[in-house]
Amino acid sequence: MANQFHVDVVAVEESVWSGDAEIVIAKTVEGELGILHGHMPLLGQLAEPSQVRIRQSSGQDLTFEVTGGFLSVTADGVTVLAEDCQPTSPSN
Repeated sequence: MANQFHVDVVAVEESVWSGDAEIVIAKTVEGELGILHGHMPLLGQLAEPSQVRIRQSSGQDLTFEVTGGFLSVTADGVTVLAEDCQPTSPSN
């Protein structure tokens, strides 16, 4: 089992999702990032428009369509601060 870390997905108007994850994949203006537990701290500008994907320990993947904003990685976890953020329907 991979190490987990806390993730918050926040839009301007509301908290969209909060929970633990094994990996977060996001596209910034400098390229796509895969964030695992213990990743070095960083602040990245999210590409517009793009997706943020979160894999939970249960194996379930969550995907969010984001417009604008930033991705912050700290020792406390990952925060996605988006101007607009909408969950997408899971693909089966």
